[in-house]
Amino acid sequence: MSIRFDDRVAIVTGAGAGLGRSHALGLAARGAKVIVNDLAAADGSNNAADSVVAEIVAAGGEAIANGANVANFDQVQAMVESAMDTWGRVDILVNNAGILRDKSFAKMPLEDFQLVIDVHLNGTFNCTKAVWDIMRAQNYGRIVMTTSSSGLYGNFGQTNYGAGKMAVVGLMNTLVLEGAKYGININSLSPTAGTAMMEGLIDQAVFDVLTTESVTAALLVLCAEEAPNRFILCAGAGGYASAHIYETDGIYLPPEKQTPENVLAQLEAINAREGEQELTAGFKQTYKFVGKAMKALGMET
Repeated sequence: MSIRFDDRVAIVTGAGAGLGRSHALGLAARGAKVIVNDLAAADGSNNAADSVVAEIVAAGGEAIANGANVANFDQVQAMVESAMDTWGRVDILVNNAGILRDKSFAKMPLEDFQLVIDVHLNGTFNCTKAVWDIMRAQNYGRIVMTTSSSGLYGNFGQTNYGAGKMAVVGLMNTLVLEGAKYGININSLSPTAGTAMMEGLIDQAVFDVLTTESVTAALLVLCAEEAPNRFILCAGAGGYASAHIYETDGIYLPPEKQTPENVLAQLEAINAREGEQELTAGFKQTYKFVGKAMKALGMET
């Protein structure tokens, strides 16, 4: 099976370099028309995005450069309107734009935390919100959130980045439920690649193995018509895996034993992995707990 994007229109944010550039080139090479978004300079120039567009056009593809700040909804909306005016639809959104402001939590200014959240979380919200009604109306959409192992598992000095990257997974989980009947599939990519963000931080030999192209191979799967839904796909250096959030089966304590001391005493049983499951909606946790309580109290219907 060959993955193609002929007649599909894609928006890739942060596409002037690194992973975003690789994603934009990969989509275009397989037929997509691409909005190449990268933050414009103060004078309006956008050499990075223009360069990627030039590569796509030289290879026979179609692309438009765009300098919207993803943290500014008005600019994002104008970007989406540009895609609609030019091609009449938006099929794919790759939320890739990001920045780093790494510091230990004790030394992190509030401004650095807010800025990173504005770009990673609010920027993802803005772009997704701007294409949502379009995708609903056309009964088709593929949206990719970019999460990170820093969000899924933590990383020293990245409380701002980690918080934003885990938050987009929560955004995905709810949008999956709301977009299902409109043919909108939403997934998350957790990449590791040798980009400008990592330059000088790791050995060159390791940097060279962490190619952007190996990550883009995973990204294209999440953009395809055959894409999964509510999937966290991890990719780097040719390795591919999935990440999951599980909940243990847990225990039930009757009212007279619902004390912090008894909960503490039962932590091992609470944490037992047998019977754990991947819940696909918040209400399923409530159903599970209520079911346990009703069974213990002899109230089953």
